[in-house]
Amino acid sequence: MTQAKPTGQWFVASDGTRWWFDSGSVAFDFAYTGGFAARWESLHTPGDLGQWLAGRFPEVGGEISEGDLVDAKALRDTLARMATAVSRAEPLASGDVDMLNLFAATPDIPPPALLGGLRRAGRTSARAGQALSAMAREAVELFSVAQDRIRECSAADCGLIFYDESRSNNRRWCSMQRCGNRAKVRAHRIRSASRV
Repeated sequence: MTQAKPTGQWFVASDGTRWWFDSGSVAFDFAYTGGFAARWESLHTPGDLGQWLAGRFPEVGGEISEGDLVDAKALRDTLARMATAVSRAEPLASGDVDMLNLFAATPDIPPPALLGGLRRAGRTSARAGQALSAMAREAVELFSVAQDRIRECSAADCGLIFYDESRSNNRRWCSMQRCGNRAKVRAHRIRSASRV
């Protein structure tokens, strides 16, 4: 599979503040296009899906259809439900497992090719379904071997789910700019108040 661009995307809170949230996974980033909460819905049209995919899978080309959008939302919602279950150590729903496996079984992104040769085998651009397959395959790997690294933000009022890709496996917050900073400020205020 061709490497996707780095993970993460901007979020806007209900108060209008923006922060960068790196879920640690392209599949989880995709789930945050509306699968975790309707207020984050960003895939209203096939063009929206095309734009999101182009930002992470530059080899995707061609028209994105309404059917692609329906499929994408089905995968996205499945990813959100599964990530939530894993982060809470709950069993995965068999229907969600079947859905994820279905998407993972379809052809992946075309392999990279060195320019300059005469060989003309295979497609040079990918379709939307192939990018969905690439994300499903990533999720299969995460849900299979990395469940202990899928967790919810430690802030009581947050609940964003991420894949902890840190070497020490000790990431606690969705974002240091948001929840991590708030927790540190609270701890500082408590320490300062206890000294007075």
